[in-house]
Amino acid sequence: MEIRDAVEADASALAAIADSPTDVMRNLVHDRTVRVAEAEAVASDPDADAGDAGREELLGFVSFDAKEDTVHVTQLDGTGDACEQLLGEPIRFARQESMNVELLAPDSEPTVADAAESLGFTERGQGPRFSGTPTVRYRLEP
Repeated sequence: MEIRDAVEADASALAAIADSPTDVMRNLVHDRTVRVAEAEAVASDPDADAGDAGREELLGFVSFDAKEDTVHVTQLDGTGDACEQLLGEPIRFARQESMNVELLAPDSEPTVADAAESLGFTERGQGPRFSGTPTVRYRLEP
């Protein structure tokens, strides 16, 4: 699995993972720091455009931003392994800047909570509801 910065061309694949409109995901790529996890290429098609390699094989994504003393994970979705590796991105940023990391894990996405717990986040109670879905607040302090 490889982690890289998201680009606008990833918007359709991100939308499929997040079950969200493509234009919303395109805006996310422009407005936040977004990283994607993609399957490592096993063979390269010499006729394929280099810029298209792996775009259809995204395994997950994370978006985050920083305000005051906290890095806020705004979205995390994908396979369990991808979520865990992707969550490492905002953690690394936060450690470099001596910041905390917070995320909300939707009850409907147990892979997010599992990834957070495996990386040392602690549960900090219930978060807000999004579209009727309850969330749990997690925090990681340096």
